[in-house]
Amino acid sequence: MEENRVIENRELSIWEALIPVFALIGMLAYNVLFVYKDDALSGSNQFILLIGAAVAAIVGFFNKVSYETMMEEVAQNVKSTTGAILILLMVGALSGTWLISGIIPSMIYYGLQILNPTIFLAACVIICAIISVATGSSWTTSATVGIALIGIGDALGISLGMTAGAVLSGAYFGDKMSPLSDTTNLAPAMAGTDLFTHIRYMSLTTVPTITVTLIVFIILGFTIDTTGKPDTEGILAAIDQSFYISPWLFVVPALVILMIVRKTQPLIALLTGTLLGGVFAIIFQPDIVSGIAGETSLTFHSAYRGVMDAITIDTMVETTNPALNDLFSAGGMSGMLGTIWLIICAMVFGGVMEAIGALARITDSLLRLFHTTFGLFASTVASCLALNATASDQYLAIVVPGKMFAKAYRDKGLAPENLSRSLEDSGTVTSVLIPWNTCGAYHSSVLGVSPAAYAGYAVFNYLSPFMTLLFAAFRIKIKQLAEK
Repeated sequence: MEENRVIENRELSIWEALIPVFALIGMLAYNVLFVYKDDALSGSNQFILLIGAAVAAIVGFFNKVSYETMMEEVAQNVKSTTGAILILLMVGALSGTWLISGIIPSMIYYGLQILNPTIFLAACVIICAIISVATGSSWTTSATVGIALIGIGDALGISLGMTAGAVLSGAYFGDKMSPLSDTTNLAPAMAGTDLFTHIRYMSLTTVPTITVTLIVFIILGFTIDTTGKPDTEGILAAIDQSFYISPWLFVVPALVILMIVRKTQPLIALLTGTLLGGVFAIIFQPDIVSGIAGETSLTFHSAYRGVMDAITIDTMVETTNPALNDLFSAGGMSGMLGTIWLIICAMVFGGVMEAIGALARITDSLLRLFHTTFGLFASTVASCLALNATASDQYLAIVVPGKMFAKAYRDKGLAPENLSRSLEDSGTVTSVLIPWNTCGAYHSSVLGVSPAAYAGYAVFNYLSPFMTLLFAAFRIKIKQLAEK
């Protein structure tokens, strides 16, 4: 993503610069908490970002900034997200072909077989991590396999809070690290780096965090008594009946991972994974492909239609287990339009804020408070936590600090992946710990466990911000712009 120009406006005071931010947070908080709740991302939050931009424009008019200047900056901002938008569309396409090919179901099938009563909690983390990486969604993981694991844990006599904490730790590990995740695409788009650079750099803090998390749950597993035996035979049978499950299906993700490691351009790697997923779907799951196309047998026409539908629109593969049906669904490219809409509206808000000099004024004021590199990281983490608590939405906890701090990181000579990693380490994972946040409300409702009960056991979620601050304090793997 191109670096945006930074505009300073000496006539603008810090309080004037903060007016659009306070207005935005107030409107978003009302919209999420009292009106739309979990459905706020369907469009109302996006429009409120535009209203926030209008408030910023009014402040700009009072400070002699022309309409043309604002629109020019908005255009530059939207243009800079072109790569991120194309990647999001390709991620949606890949998720569709990986579903109908049986790649995602195979990951889930083999993941569920590692359950063992003694290491049940650690196994929950691993299973949910695998599924969340495969699907790119902590919400889907929680609402499907998470519910099943809660039931199994309850049958074993394990605290519901412990099981929920393990489920969410694994689910949010996958939500952070999966290239299919919207937050994993959103953070680098806001910071100004690319998807796979972000994931590689984020692994430096995420791998130690998930390692500590697993150690904690292994220790907990040896300190609690379990009764009974986990029963996953029904789930495994439903998956096996609906899909052809084979280790050969892992050839496609292995190839995509190899391309990522070899630093292939993200769009090329994702397009390759999408097309190979379509080919594997035709080879391994012909009945599913023809069924999606509405035909009883596989022909060239039905193969083309089935794969193309999976790439572009909502697709669901029904199983004999209703609880799995939500898991085996994908939105295709159309499923990414809500996130793309959010990015474009965020770029409008950020563009106007930049044009009137508000972002420069806010970041300059913050830098006067935090003179050190650690202070900059700490202020980023604090901003993400504050927005998760006030705006009640993890996406906005990424978008707003991402736009506000991009210049500050460049001024400090820090590569943009430092910012994108901090946004995910603090904005993405902590949202579930806050009861009135959309994520906290959703997961507690789905799992039937209150945030107060699982927060203490969601080790990965509350440890991640501390890990990023630890790396910053000791300057561990802090990439400079000169290294890029």
